[in-house]
Amino acid sequence: MAREQRIRVEVEGRSLELSNLDKVLYPASGFTKGEVIDYYTRVSDALLPHLRNRPLTRIRYPNGVDGAFFFEKNAPASTPDWVRLERLPSPGSSRDREELDYVVCDDLPTLVWLANLAALELHTPQWKVGADPDLMVMDLDPGAPAGLAECCGVALLLRERLAADGVGSYPKTSGRKGMQLLCPISGRQSADTVSAYARRVAEELAREAPKSITAQMAKRLRPGKVFIDWSQNNAAKTTVTPYSLRAQPTPTASAPLTWSEVETAAEGEPGAVRQLPAAEVLDRIEEYGDLLIELLDGGPELPVR
Repeated sequence: MAREQRIRVEVEGRSLELSNLDKVLYPASGFTKGEVIDYYTRVSDALLPHLRNRPLTRIRYPNGVDGAFFFEKNAPASTPDWVRLERLPSPGSSRDREELDYVVCDDLPTLVWLANLAALELHTPQWKVGADPDLMVMDLDPGAPAGLAECCGVALLLRERLAADGVGSYPKTSGRKGMQLLCPISGRQSADTVSAYARRVAEELAREAPKSITAQMAKRLRPGKVFIDWSQNNAAKTTVTPYSLRAQPTPTASAPLTWSEVETAAEGEPGAVRQLPAAEVLDRIEEYGDLLIELLDGGPELPVR
């Protein structure tokens, strides 16, 4: 049996032990754990502001994306004492615990530590610790044969509808098959209020375009349509964080888009929007910076009926 390889590194004054950097986590592309750690290190300036002060759910793939995986909310027993933990309610915990000690990834050492645990996917709620939601998400899930192009068409309708209420929206791919619109909001309304507003907008668009949009969760209603999943705004749910890797055959990441790209894709230009590999996401940050940086500035209160 091969001996486990370990090296000790220092990251911003924290000592970390990294292991098995040559272990392949994405077999179809040969992408290793060392490359996962390198990606998260290089993307950290853009990623960390979207993680800070949010309880983090990780999806870990210790034997790669073709192996078994598990969701992890509670901090593992081996968590270093310098990692920020927050004890928070955890409705629906698989272990029937009312509260869990969530990891909050505020800095690069914590991010590298998580990457070394093969926490490939990072998911966060729409709220920060101790606060009401400062984000609303409109999750667009295409039912085959609908795909990303159809999602882009729906995204444009959503942008116009939300703008009528003074709500800005910012598109990103999911890294898997669909996309999301992220909307900065005030942080002064409850998750129930945010979810109710998202549902009203989704159902309104579904009534206007019933052949291409559904706001109902039943999978039998989704083929050929884009499902606007308003329920992601539930306080107990999370959404893949911008720039997070995804457990796909190749290492794609959830990538911010420009609205011009979305418009071009909706017009039918092949490949105008696609799920982007990690290396390309890094290149786009070099070109555009963080296209989602305005999410950090907050937004308006949502209209309430």
